[in-house]
Amino acid sequence: MSFLPRLLPSARAALLLVLSVAVSAYALVLSLIIPVLPEIQRDLGVSQDVVGWVMTACLMSAAIFTPLLGRLGDRFGKQQVILLSLLALSAGSFLAAFSSGIGLMIAGRVLQGVGGGVVPLAFSVIRDELPDKRIPGAVGVLAALFAVSGGLGSVLSGPITTALDYRALFWIPGIVTVGAALGVRVLVPRSSHRETGRISWTGAVLLAGWLIALLVPLAQASTWGWRSTRVIVLLVAAGLLLVAWVAVEMRARNPLIDVRMLRLPAVWPTNLVALLSGMSMYALMAVLPYYVQTPSSAGYGFGVSPTEAGLINLPLTAAMFCAGLATSRLSLRLSARHILLLGTLLSVVGFGILAFAHAQYWSVMLAMAVVGLGFGLAFATMTNIIMTTVPRHQTGAANGMNTNIRTLGGAIGTALVSTIVGSQTLPSGLPAEGGYTLAFAALGITAVGAVIAAILLPRSDRMTSGSGAAEGPRRPQHTNAAPTQAAKSME
Repeated sequence: MSFLPRLLPSARAALLLVLSVAVSAYALVLSLIIPVLPEIQRDLGVSQDVVGWVMTACLMSAAIFTPLLGRLGDRFGKQQVILLSLLALSAGSFLAAFSSGIGLMIAGRVLQGVGGGVVPLAFSVIRDELPDKRIPGAVGVLAALFAVSGGLGSVLSGPITTALDYRALFWIPGIVTVGAALGVRVLVPRSSHRETGRISWTGAVLLAGWLIALLVPLAQASTWGWRSTRVIVLLVAAGLLLVAWVAVEMRARNPLIDVRMLRLPAVWPTNLVALLSGMSMYALMAVLPYYVQTPSSAGYGFGVSPTEAGLINLPLTAAMFCAGLATSRLSLRLSARHILLLGTLLSVVGFGILAFAHAQYWSVMLAMAVVGLGFGLAFATMTNIIMTTVPRHQTGAANGMNTNIRTLGGAIGTALVSTIVGSQTLPSGLPAEGGYTLAFAALGITAVGAVIAAILLPRSDRMTSGSGAAEGPRRPQHTNAAPTQAAKSME
């Protein structure tokens, strides 16, 4: 039995605080660097194609290690694996901060990506250590902070770089992460719920293989061209490796990611929502700053500075934070299915405003706020659904896969809108307004797909937005606790 649930509420607050810092630090690391890539390119004297790997390397590393570390946490203990993730994140931050060449910079970013294991394991710790009635609210806080911190990265990047240097965007998170690691060591108890059995390392290698084969062409397609041999070969290889990974995991006695779990009636629609929501949100955050920086002489845009362009994400991040906090209260009146449906519908409304009314700055800010409300409700609720549905000993792996699917969606969506925006250009070389309109409309269609996926969630009495029975006795505190009804359907 963990000591934490028996302590005063202040101990639970301290636990939530240290997990919030850890999750926020990782989210900031992902987004802080995006606005300063041109400056890194000039400082290190590399081409645009090469500097793009500063982002691609971190993205691929996170995609590989997030589900793997989630599974290792379920197996060997969440506290230990969170510490491993935070130490890797901190080491990568310092390596990148003091690197003198692009090679060390990219190596540092690979280490930073290992920090992705913090996210699913933080949710798993909450499930293990907090009373059931407190779990939805705590999950809402963490989900909101993760989303908000990702948006704040582009906002804070400019002022920090102006006041200090772009390298501060590495060493400041490194210092914060060290503090978070110390807090985890003191406040997060060792796991009493662990899965037994060996790790499927063949599954891990195949998972890494198809993720790399998929993410590299998505990240480099704008440079290589969608019809280039390299892009086509890698995408075909990704498909073949994915099929091989599924086949190996289906036969494994102790799979890395239980594919049968991903087929649960509540899990696969939730992961589909994660994929489509990730596509629309990350693509929007990537493309909108370019739109508002376009000089008005082009017939559209607002001609703002890069720093001011980062502020366009503020309504999105603020609304996401408020919606994440409100999820626990909404869960008292609405089921998780209805909250998720509400969130996806709000996203559709926001993208509709962007597609048809993006000529005024205020309308763009309004659209971002509406979209933020939708994503905030959806992201917090998706995590709660996963935690409700899967057995306790698979929480880390399942949440890791959900986070990973959202990241994959972001990579796909960003590549999609980059292609659409670049398909129409003005004589000046700037993208035409029609390209942005089509991109906003495409993201709206993606959001409609998320609505359909939310509708497909089962109408079960067990599909609440909590992490199990919000009332009644606490669940048994051991690995062999009785699975939920949804988990039984997997057997």
